[in-house]
Amino acid sequence: MKIGVVFPQTEIGDDPSVLRDYIQTAEGLGYDYVLCYDHVLGANPEREGGWQGPYTYQDMFHEPFVTYAYMAAITQRIQFVTGILILPQRQTALVAKQAAQLDRLSGGRLRLGIGIGWNRVEYEALNEDFSNRGQRSEEQVIVLRELWTKPLVNFKGKYHTISDAGINPMPIQQPIPIWFGGSADAALRRMARLGDGWMPNSAPIERLKPTYEKLKQYLTEAGRDFSQFGLDIRIHYHQHPLADFPRVIDHWRQFGATHLCVNTMGGGAQGSAHIQLIKQFWNALHR
Repeated sequence: MKIGVVFPQTEIGDDPSVLRDYIQTAEGLGYDYVLCYDHVLGANPEREGGWQGPYTYQDMFHEPFVTYAYMAAITQRIQFVTGILILPQRQTALVAKQAAQLDRLSGGRLRLGIGIGWNRVEYEALNEDFSNRGQRSEEQVIVLRELWTKPLVNFKGKYHTISDAGINPMPIQQPIPIWFGGSADAALRRMARLGDGWMPNSAPIERLKPTYEKLKQYLTEAGRDFSQFGLDIRIHYHQHPLADFPRVIDHWRQFGATHLCVNTMGGGAQGSAHIQLIKQFWNALHR
């Protein structure tokens, strides 16, 4: 099982030297990957008409592709994961171009986690349709893989038209792995047909198991080999004593997780304090 860290988006601050120290420490310790959340805009909860959501305009979010390009230049081995990139609020060809560039610059270290999101404010500002985001995301995945594997693409779909054109440079990974977030029935069916793995929200095994069994069923129905399908679990640093983490991770390994990452946000740490937390977590696993 691969072990990663959740990049502490909302708490690490904007000092590039702290970002540098964080990612180089994670790689130096031996973490396999870093996972980055994604939001383009934060809304004002006091806006006209009201608004509710877990994040506001006061929460900082580093843009994943740009941040990872910076980190790729100062690391050698660690993998970069979007967890998740809100795909339907972005232009598909541009995502293909940006992802291919990052994959090329990092030496093939990108895993693209995608989802459809929940924030209408972002969709409106980015001039994309919130109401059909699930359907569009399916076609987007197809288009991404076409652009990543063919120098010239001819594609005519419901939402996309590409007339004898392609991206250059193309990615090292052809195609870049695409993993899905979400747990709704439509999302599970979508990832069973099109995905390389699942990235569920944090949940206890008892709550996750019924959804996971349903996903296995959909993979079988789609003619997919379940053993080739990944499962990336997130756990919270502040929900367990350090001494318990080896047992917690072994529990998830037996469940079938192929990847597991630790989230150090939510406990009051700010800035470089997160570096100490990922050190403590790693040391707890390797005593």
